Amino acid sequence: MIFRALLLMLVLKAISAYAVAEGETYVVHMDKTKIKSLDASLGTSKRWYNAIIESLTESSSHDKAERGRQTSPPELLYVYETVLSGFSAKLSEQQLESLRKMDGFLSATADEMLQLHTTHSPQFLGLKQGSGLWNAQNLASDIIIGIVDTGIWPEHISFRGSGLSPVPPRWKGKCQAGTKFRASNCNRKLIGARAFFKGYEAIAGTINETLDYRSPRDSQGHGTHTTSTAGGNLVKGANFLGLAKGSAAGMKYTARIAVYKACYQLGCASSDILASIDQAVNDGVDVLSLSLGGTSKPYYIDNIAIASFGAIQNGVVVSCSAGNSGPSDSTVSNVAPWIMTVAASYLDRSFPTRVKLGNGQVFTGASLYYGKPTKQLPLVYGETAGGGGAKFCISGSLSRRFVEGKIVICDRGINSRVQKGEQVKMAGGAGMIVANTNDQGDELFVDPHILPATSLGALAASSCKKYSNFRNNATASIKFLGTVYGNPAPVMAAFSSRGPSLVEPSIIKPDITAPGVNILAAWPPNISPTQLKTDKRSVQFNIISGTSMSCPHVSGLAALLKSAHKDWSPAAIKSALMTTAYVNDSKNAPISDAASVNSTLATPFAFGSGHVDPEYASDPGLIYDISTDDYLNYLCSLNYNSTQMALFAGGNFTCPNAADLQPGDLNYPSFTVVFNTNAQNVTATYKRTVTNVGTPVSAYVVQVTEPKGVSIVVEPEVMNFQKIGEKLSYTVSFVGTGGSTVSSNFTFGSLVWISQKCSVRSPIAVTWK
Repeated sequence: MIFRALLLMLVLKAISAYAVAEGETYVVHMDKTKIKSLDASLGTSKRWYNAIIESLTESSSHDKAERGRQTSPPELLYVYETVLSGFSAKLSEQQLESLRKMDGFLSATADEMLQLHTTHSPQFLGLKQGSGLWNAQNLASDIIIGIVDTGIWPEHISFRGSGLSPVPPRWKGKCQAGTKFRASNCNRKLIGARAFFKGYEAIAGTINETLDYRSPRDSQGHGTHTTSTAGGNLVKGANFLGLAKGSAAGMKYTARIAVYKACYQLGCASSDILASIDQAVNDGVDVLSLSLGGTSKPYYIDNIAIASFGAIQNGVVVSCSAGNSGPSDSTVSNVAPWIMTVAASYLDRSFPTRVKLGNGQVFTGASLYYGKPTKQLPLVYGETAGGGGAKFCISGSLSRRFVEGKIVICDRGINSRVQKGEQVKMAGGAGMIVANTNDQGDELFVDPHILPATSLGALAASSCKKYSNFRNNATASIKFLGTVYGNPAPVMAAFSSRGPSLVEPSIIKPDITAPGVNILAAWPPNISPTQLKTDKRSVQFNIISGTSMSCPHVSGLAALLKSAHKDWSPAAIKSALMTTAYVNDSKNAPISDAASVNSTLATPFAFGSGHVDPEYASDPGLIYDISTDDYLNYLCSLNYNSTQMALFAGGNFTCPNAADLQPGDLNYPSFTVVFNTNAQNVTATYKRTVTNVGTPVSAYVVQVTEPKGVSIVVEPEVMNFQKIGEKLSYTVSFVGTGGSTVSSNFTFGSLVWISQKCSVRSPIAVTWK
């Protein structure tokens, strides 16, 4: 290696001594068979490069003598010795012609700018370099994304500020120094960083600075990951231990970032969250991203709802995660209508494994372990692996005598999936199968296991356990298949929290779904991917899942839309993302739900309006705008008293006549209705107003898909617009025709306004009580 480095240094020095004409970069391929006879002890490249230098020397000298002028030297960029044999260099036409005549030369191709293949989210979302929302003008627009999370690792390449213009003059934030964090850690990319921990310390005691930092520095990785997802730089060559290779990019990768640390080892104090939101709005952020939350509660006692209302009053878009408590009904959090509540779904990328049992059965699993397959090894589970708790592979439950050299089946639950693998490895196990139960369905989690291990869905896991229990000589093997693309997607994640909202049933929550499963993004190098003490691996990028990962996707997309439409309100941006969302997967089948072993279809209580489609959202045709007064009238319709209203209105708002108010009239881009199962011919009528932001002169015709048990009448059925910005209203009457004919607690439909260019879709959800 030392000799090769010295050789390349000499080659560069020799090349730089010669003149070239104006150059272009080429990738040069050579024939390996032409250098087999060369002295291997000198390295395969030495004489090849000497020959190049000699050739270029002669060519350049001859060219210089003929032309009588000094030119720039050639520039060697890379040497390729593994996946191909050759190099890349900046060469003049004359040098290239000399190179073509060399022994061993195969070809030289001009270097080209390829289409971006990122952590895969932008590609899956239809974002393309140089066009649409990723065109140069839109990317150049200064948008500031505020992240309330666990902090940031500022030295990460995803947050470098080189090449960016100066910080916008309107920015009022600062970089707060603290434990292992200097004010100079900020730059033109990371323009603000603060830590809020007074509330946390009041509850949990003084922060242990051997475990966390009393500063914006991230000790958990979560904040670094979410921040880079929303607005991290475009980073080539990103991967996780060789998996998911590509170029990482935040949704608006040219955005400015401001980080507000409010979360620590034991959680996030709401007082610190409020301080973060307050400071962020004051500092001048355009978008706020909060991948956190608690149980749903009435808005007037929901601190995030209250603070985010103040944010949207100041024109700040607020995006929050829906929660990871699915698939049970009514688990969704962050349900205030002014918040964009984001569910999580799968990309078309997977990391499959193949489990082969000794009886010939083969199952597909998933894992981030990337190594050689196991041999066919003995398979143990439960009592055959140890004592009490062995089914779950909890600490101390596995017997080395039973486990050593074997593959162990571990049921999900109690301890984390990677901790199970740690216990198996400590007991001498050679591999692990993490088994879903029926409640967990066939959702396949991927984990960066410290030994050969895979997850299996409920059906496959059941078969493996039955085989293990009834065969004394049961065996299994695990093969790791790397990164695979092209799976049907999106699919709703089972863990993603579901509606209907327990706070207020007139709003469908979540609002939308976005990629949230197996997301590759930035990671602190001092935190192992499993965060186990026994795991000493260091990575620049990590793959994790959660609505915490889907939320910053939408935050970044909101930043893109705000760049393209600077006059749009937060509600307008939210409407555009919701009404343009799609409900079919990449195979044109309805979006399915990973929570079900039978792959049943997902509903609006899982995905809201559907899966986000950013390019379509940039030109939605119509939007449902909502003003501050509209939201306050909505709160009045919930019979909030003057004290409760003052939390939002500041005491300067008088509710209209209560008889004129109903929650369903909020100008929301979706509809919900609650009917008594025994009621017949009961009508609920709601009003909506749409604003034309598309073609000046355009006609929209309504198309309705009625939920079971409901008849729908829309008036008018056609809306004719004459100019941009024109507002027109319509009413929708829902007539319950008898819930006794409905076999489910919920039925669903849609209302779509269709023009020659646009389709503006709203989901409909009916709850039968």
